[in-house]
Amino acid sequence: MNRIVPMILAVALFMEQMDSTVIATSLPAIAHDLGVGPITLKLALTSYMVSLAIFIPLSGWMADRFGAKRIFRIAILVFILGSILCAFADSLIFFVVARFLQGMGGAMMTPVARLVLVRSTKRSELVGAMALLTIPALVGPLAGPPLGGFITTYFSWHWIFLINVPVGIAGYVLSGLYLPDIESTAPPPLDINGFFLSAIAASGTIFGLSVMSLPALPPQIGAVAVVTGIASGILYVRHARRHPSPLLDLTLFKDSAFRAAAIGGTLFRISIGAVPFLMPLMLQVGFGLTPFQSGMVTFVGAVGALTTKFFAKRVLVFAGFRTTLIFACVTGTILTFVNGLFSPATPYAVIMIALLLAGFARSFFFTSVNALAFADIPDSQASRATAMTAVLQQMSLALGVAVAGGILEIETAWTGSTLELQDFQLAFMLISAITLTAIIPLIRMSKTAGASVSGHRLPSDTETETMSVK
Repeated sequence: MNRIVPMILAVALFMEQMDSTVIATSLPAIAHDLGVGPITLKLALTSYMVSLAIFIPLSGWMADRFGAKRIFRIAILVFILGSILCAFADSLIFFVVARFLQGMGGAMMTPVARLVLVRSTKRSELVGAMALLTIPALVGPLAGPPLGGFITTYFSWHWIFLINVPVGIAGYVLSGLYLPDIESTAPPPLDINGFFLSAIAASGTIFGLSVMSLPALPPQIGAVAVVTGIASGILYVRHARRHPSPLLDLTLFKDSAFRAAAIGGTLFRISIGAVPFLMPLMLQVGFGLTPFQSGMVTFVGAVGALTTKFFAKRVLVFAGFRTTLIFACVTGTILTFVNGLFSPATPYAVIMIALLLAGFARSFFFTSVNALAFADIPDSQASRATAMTAVLQQMSLALGVAVAGGILEIETAWTGSTLELQDFQLAFMLISAITLTAIIPLIRMSKTAGASVSGHRLPSDTETETMSVK
């Protein structure tokens, strides 16, 4: 397998993932410099996610129309420009607009990178390539908080964004040298109505969930946005069924492997959105640790994620997608539940071992589910599949934060007190119950699903081949 291509793509995604998480630790310092409250500045987090939701559906069509490699490199430049503007922002409006511009770059980088990988990699080597590409998505949320705390404490929050510049330039240059030239095609005309409906549906839902979980605005605004998003989503489904070439192709769900990967991955990813939100808060509010100390505890999960690339291919050859995903789902659920048993009396070594194993399980799950989604999808539909999976990913991550925040809000309203350790413990246990539902579409999968990618073969297949040879 050519490791250069996935590594270049992974570096770009790592930059995007890190940037989207390090800012959370630095919000108080940025808010102080801009003269606003930390809660108000969370609009910057929301504007980034809304930008992703609006422009991700366009990524597949843009890559087909103008070429995946070209769009990927332009996306890096847009992201760098947004980063520079963030570093020099001197007002809330300036900062929010700069974050929105960053989101435009990120919206194209992530799905287009996956598209480049799928189209330039043999299906038999897709698992190993996906393992490399999955690492940034898992390491970023874990490594972001300690890095953000370190930079903000010992340097300045501006460097959070400026460090993207040399990394982005390197990615731009290397992608020009080593990424294969994937020719543009002649896609159907852009589905304008579908774009507006999908943009309102995704951005309205994500914006509403973000406002409800991170109350920078009145919750009523969030509720209206969610209702508007859901209504637009229903209208989009009706539109897509009638349109010959919809922007987000719902017929992809007819493929059993894609359907299981999309639904199971979305349900499991809720915990990926919730855990990085809950764990630092629990360690700081419930345990009394500093942001930097809590970040150093949670960072160990990144180590577990990094080790997956050494074993993913061999495990899938031995067990197949179905068994591997079910085991990873159950293990991840158990470890999420275990987080709810932690207390200040729990040795940090025990906490870190649990987080290490959780990072390992989640990395296995997403390496497998990302490869499974494309196992039976023809290259002609790969761009649509990347757009669909990217939209579902962003919505499930936002839903994870919203659900976690909603649980904490309900608990404090019910008890009439401020956040306490038991509130976080209950939240982890409830999130684990939601995570377990991801097993439902996985159990219904065929044991041979995605075998052309995993290389897994049932004993009966081997015996049949042996008999035919004889």
